[in-house]
Amino acid sequence: MKSVVLATVFLTCVVFASAQLQCAQKKPNIPTDWIDMASPCVKKMRGQIQEELKASMQYLAMGAYFSRDTVNRPGFAKMFFQSASEERDHAIKLISYLLMRGELTRDISHMIKKNLVVPKTEWATGVEALKDALNLEATVTKKIRDVIKTCEDPKDSSNFNDYHLVDYLTGDFLEEQYHGQKEIASKISNLDKLMDKHGALGEFLFDKKISGGE
Repeated sequence: MKSVVLATVFLTCVVFASAQLQCAQKKPNIPTDWIDMASPCVKKMRGQIQEELKASMQYLAMGAYFSRDTVNRPGFAKMFFQSASEERDHAIKLISYLLMRGELTRDISHMIKKNLVVPKTEWATGVEALKDALNLEATVTKKIRDVIKTCEDPKDSSNFNDYHLVDYLTGDFLEEQYHGQKEIASKISNLDKLMDKHGALGEFLFDKKISGGE
């Protein structure tokens, strides 16, 4: 009987202590005067995050295709998987920037669509895939320039040039985009010449070359 009473007292104490220890933090009252990004600029930045994620998904599809046993182009697969990681990193950078500027004070899941559908999953040749990759990069570049244009002249109530963001996108993102586009264009030229002379063997040799990081 004593043990039953002690157990009852113990459980009562545990329940009481748990109720006392429950953590109910109040919503922090953070000043908002420092948050100064124009809303059209923020909207464009959120849209660009979607574009980077879409590009990443397309590159994943390309890497997966060239990894198939029936295709077996490890060099192409490696290159496209690396591109997928780079596009994902770009999205993370943009999210981090918005956080730094105080523009992500709530759940960010609304910026990431649950069903990102890639438009293409198969390619007849490596040249075709590289041309699609170049078009994809060119599209992303145009979108970035559109963000820059909007943030230079947002045309809203605050109506000011967001110099810091414009400089960040121009110096970090556009620089990388242009170098990447030139690199893909060079690969298209080289592979096209090889395939013109050697057909599928040319693509095989090219794949071996880029597999080694060249």
